[in-house]
Amino acid sequence: MSTLTRDVGLSAPVTARPASRRRPAGAACAVVAGSFAVVAFWWFSTPASAGSTSGGAVTSLGELAGLLASFLVCAQLLLVGRVPWFERSVGLDRLVSWHRSLGTTVLLLVLTHVVLMVVGGASLDGLSLWSEVPTTLARQPYIWSAVVGTVLFVVVGVSSARAARARLSYEAWFAVHLTTYVGVYLAFAHQVAGGTHFVSSPVARTAWVLLYASTAGALVTWRVVLPLLAHRRHQLRVAAVVPEGRGLTSVWLEGRDVAGLDARGGQFFLVRFLTDGHWGTAHPYSLSMAPTPGHLRFTVGALGDHSASVGQLRPGTRVLVEGPFGRFTAQRATAHKVLLVAGGAGVGPVRALAEDLLRGGHDLVVLHRAHDSESLGLAAEFTPSASLRYVPLPGRRVDLGHDPLHASSLRHLVPDVAERDVFACGPDGMVTATVTAARALGVPRSAIHREELT
Repeated sequence: MSTLTRDVGLSAPVTARPASRRRPAGAACAVVAGSFAVVAFWWFSTPASAGSTSGGAVTSLGELAGLLASFLVCAQLLLVGRVPWFERSVGLDRLVSWHRSLGTTVLLLVLTHVVLMVVGGASLDGLSLWSEVPTTLARQPYIWSAVVGTVLFVVVGVSSARAARARLSYEAWFAVHLTTYVGVYLAFAHQVAGGTHFVSSPVARTAWVLLYASTAGALVTWRVVLPLLAHRRHQLRVAAVVPEGRGLTSVWLEGRDVAGLDARGGQFFLVRFLTDGHWGTAHPYSLSMAPTPGHLRFTVGALGDHSASVGQLRPGTRVLVEGPFGRFTAQRATAHKVLLVAGGAGVGPVRALAEDLLRGGHDLVVLHRAHDSESLGLAAEFTPSASLRYVPLPGRRVDLGHDPLHASSLRHLVPDVAERDVFACGPDGMVTATVTAARALGVPRSAIHREELT
């Protein structure tokens, strides 16, 4: 282990480098612009006579709901498709949040489409709603596959609700979530073969096929092909597994040309250990030190079944990674002075980020929260220096009688906090408390950078 753990302490500053910032608007603008394009396509390809009757108007609105759902499900998949342009514009954490929000929107639009098409069709055909359902099932092409696809969308939507997620293991939820792809595939044939706006327009039909083909191509490229090629290139394997404190374990990986991964401190990878119990899922784990030419290190908190079992990994286990991802990096810092706040497993990315910031010449204060002293993992690696002040904050609030991250406490610990960028990583409650205190003490919103661990 001496060859792995040597020289991982935080060092003195070298030279400063300019910070850079990105505008997180590109991905959102693309989704909004595409939605407007779909509405425009529906508007100009819908005959004026469609609005002459109530049944025609309702049916036409149902078609719009279906078109928007079809476009947005592609956008939803692309947001988590590891497409570099999207990820670099806002970060994977925000993309995942948008993906979840779009999932709700897509589900509501699909259900709206079904209801409006039945109601509008019943009005046009002069039938009751119950009589219209078998009529629609009989005359629409590929309708049964679309019905199955709709059912799958509903199942995925229900399984993603907060109450359901709390009762499902990650592995079970992920398996259900994969059926989204089956649902999209089953509904696609109905769209292009039965959609009024595509049947009479080969150009529109071709454009829609290209949209879905491009989405599928992007998913296969960035989620399958490129990770496999990277695995073949880097040949990552578990080198060692090291306990770091209560509930924390460091996993060292070794491989070829690790520097070619182009990772920075504070970023994370989606890590899949190719061994029993880990094959099926890839979990996000943050770097806990800047990569060396031959090694990566992740410090993992026991937050679930998967992360709790990493301590049982054996050296030599092959590892497949996707990434790096994330914008919780030194490049986000806008000031010379920086405050880093870590809690639980958040000490890993904070430790790696501190390393990069010190190399960039920044002045650092590190606040390290933990339930007790035994949970202060990696504490020994925050070597005090003229540019680094490390402040451990062990103890539960109920035992301490106060919150060490409350505004009054934070002002006492870091009197010049308003002059610093603030980076916080850890459990959601701790991060939220830090952000609230920092804002109350005058830190601009643009100088606060957060990352929650879930």
